[in-house]
Amino acid sequence: MEKAIFLDRDGTINVDVDYLHETDKLEFVDQTFEALALLRAHGYRLIVISNQSGIGRGYFGAQDVERLHAHMNGILQEHGAAIDAFYYCPHLEQDGCACRKPQPGLIRRAAAEWGIDLRRSYMVGDNEKDVMTAVNAGCKYGLVLSGHPVPDALRQKYRDHLYENLWDFARHICEVE
Repeated sequence: MEKAIFLDRDGTINVDVDYLHETDKLEFVDQTFEALALLRAHGYRLIVISNQSGIGRGYFGAQDVERLHAHMNGILQEHGAAIDAFYYCPHLEQDGCACRKPQPGLIRRAAAEWGIDLRRSYMVGDNEKDVMTAVNAGCKYGLVLSGHPVPDALRQKYRDHLYENLWDFARHICEVE
């Protein structure tokens, strides 16, 4: 079975812009290309797991998200850092679905489709929902400071899993593994 890095999108891979769906607003977090290329070189599948409630709110459609993901992956591919798959939840929190983070539905689906061993895999993101998604799915995790502000209490709680950005996380994981 393979190992994977499940990645939150906004605030982890790209700069968080409210309800990002337009390609001209895409901006990558510093050293994202290097981080993803390093993880790929160490044998990890790279899979995005993202809540996209803008679809459920009617702000944009699934085709807009898919267009953005194709554009994003085209750029990443040029840097040897392509994403293997993008999974996203279009629902609102009150919909009670099994795919909206922190529920593990998307990770479990990806693991089944890609033959991934969750115990050898990580979820990395910029808020506690990402951490809880990892815990709920049975994989390891990292919390990056490149997106949402992380309150001091959470910094203390997750201090052994806290990283400046995706590059910092990738270097640490690749040294440990």
